[in-house]
Formats: sequence, structure tokens, C-alpha cells
Amino acid sequence: MNLYRRAIAFFGVVFVGIGIALLVVTTVNGGAVFGYLVGVLFIALGLGRLYLLRARR
Repeated sequence: MNLYRRAIAFFGVVFVGIGIALLVVTTVNGGAVFGYLVGVLFIALGLGRLYLLRARR
């Protein structure tokens, strides 16, 4: 089960990274609302996964 928890934590961090990258790219390219929305949703997804992983201990 330890490998499962590490994989979930890894994907949570990856999703947060993708969200931050989307926000940066959207800002650099002029700022479309859809890019900001998707970036924030990816960050929320990653943080939610990490929160649930920690809360279920």
C-alpha cells in the first residue's frame, strides 16, 4: 500500500505543477479566461488529492 500512497502523492504534485505551468503560459500569451480556469482547476485537483491522502491516514 505504500507504493500506492507514493504514486498518489506524485500525481498530486504533478497536477499542481501542470496547473502552475498553465497559469504561467496563459499569462505570458495574453491571458485567456479558459487558460486561467483550467490552471486553477488542475491546482485544485492536485491539492485535493494531497489533502485526501493526508486526511485518510
